[in-house]
Amino acid sequence: MKTKYIYILLLGFFSILSTSCEERLDILKNGNLGSEDDFYQTDNDALQASANLYVNWRSQYFNWFFTKNMLSDDIWCGGGSRGDNAAMEQLNEYTFGTDHSMIESLYSGLYSVIYSANLIIDKINADTDVKKNAVAEAKFFRAWAHFELVTMFGTAPMIDHLLKPSEYRQGNGTPEATWQFIETDLNDAIGSGALPSKTDVNDQETGIKVTKEVAQAYLGKAQLFQGKYAEAAATLDQVIESKKYALYQGGYDYLLHAVADNSCESMLEIQMRNDPEQIWNTFTMLHIMQGWRTDKLSYSSDAKTYISTGTYGFANPREDLYNAFVAMEGKDGYRLNCTMRTYEQMKQVGITMQNGAYLYGNEGYFMWKNRPLIADCVQNFPAFQSLQYTNLRVMRYAEVLLMAAEAHIQGNVSQVKALAYINEVRSRAKLSLLATVTLDDVKKEKRLELCLESVRYQDLIRWGDASTVMAGQGKDIPSFTSQGVQFQNHNTSYGFKEKNKLLPIPAKELLVNPNMHQNENW
Repeated sequence: MKTKYIYILLLGFFSILSTSCEERLDILKNGNLGSEDDFYQTDNDALQASANLYVNWRSQYFNWFFTKNMLSDDIWCGGGSRGDNAAMEQLNEYTFGTDHSMIESLYSGLYSVIYSANLIIDKINADTDVKKNAVAEAKFFRAWAHFELVTMFGTAPMIDHLLKPSEYRQGNGTPEATWQFIETDLNDAIGSGALPSKTDVNDQETGIKVTKEVAQAYLGKAQLFQGKYAEAAATLDQVIESKKYALYQGGYDYLLHAVADNSCESMLEIQMRNDPEQIWNTFTMLHIMQGWRTDKLSYSSDAKTYISTGTYGFANPREDLYNAFVAMEGKDGYRLNCTMRTYEQMKQVGITMQNGAYLYGNEGYFMWKNRPLIADCVQNFPAFQSLQYTNLRVMRYAEVLLMAAEAHIQGNVSQVKALAYINEVRSRAKLSLLATVTLDDVKKEKRLELCLESVRYQDLIRWGDASTVMAGQGKDIPSFTSQGVQFQNHNTSYGFKEKNKLLPIPAKELLVNPNMHQNENW
């Protein structure tokens, strides 16, 4: 089923692409090849359009992942040396401007998802179960994209239909209207009856697509971000009480690896494929960027049997994150040692610094939860490790539990449920159970449980903590050698400022659209 679905997905992508290119170029048709106006008619058309939407969504993941994580306080940019990826450094150090390339790509990419969703919603007559499912999924993804736009850009336009040429120059949106629209789309998707539910926690086939409970989880997240705590608590309770999802018990240090693809904890993830015959369809720069800086490390013969090499050393954990783990779990904490390792621990598994080498953007800590494994590779390609089939994680069940705990606390709904939810996460982490729970407990738990999983940045802003936590971020940049940490790179302008509560509307958008204005202080 999974293989068949991804084949349809890829087929749909090329079918839609060829149709739109033909229309733009006005190529003389040989026979009736169809057009956009008569394409969205059959169930097969709906499947292909949905496949195109999923592929479009997948294509935004790299910018989505790195932009949000580089803006957080959990990691250093890293890489081979200063300037290896200047765009990521600027995000990580808060030195970016209104013309930042990754912010521009993220902004336009989210609208590309919305466009693909609007094609389905506006052009498909939902008169069959297949078409109803396509429209419900499209409303979910349209809401997902608007959620990212409103939480990061604030005043980005809300687009609820296919725009006519006369409508292309939209003015700024308002957060209030966008939030209302997000809720409407998610409620429509949930109430449509067209989104499936998993049969049980181990139902992997149903879980590869958007389920009713995933839409509910995002509705609860939207309500939480708006401060509608009682509503969020009720919505997230429904997801938890459905018993369709559970925390993965197969080893925390394998949670972000291929062995846990579509596990019981997987809420929403982009599907990859372990198929050597279609190997380049799994190509992604995501894992090669995050893997340790191979060319500056030496690997023992034992380490080479399971650790993949040919990776670039970006997204290195900060000492502050390590200290936060130690404060809660101690140096021997189970979750800590499944998440990150010190250099001394790396030496114990046979990985050492080469003589005279240094690791830029590194304080002597190495992310372990996403360590590069040969077992994750469709093909082990040591010179350029970009062919893994680990699914791209977007949301997992632990986030739902912690959001629900927060909603119950913030809304003064049920301390009993809040305590049960956070203790479920703590129990899997092999921590003692709490007797009482506060918002601060949830904040700390969420940081450790979900570090480097694209949630921290937006949480810090909505909690009002970003200005304090990240005020000095980017002032001094570390490099690590076998002799210790050195700070050789410095910025005179750095850190989270008042204007950073929203990302800037990309400058090029303002150049072509006189109806838009820039976010405050940019």
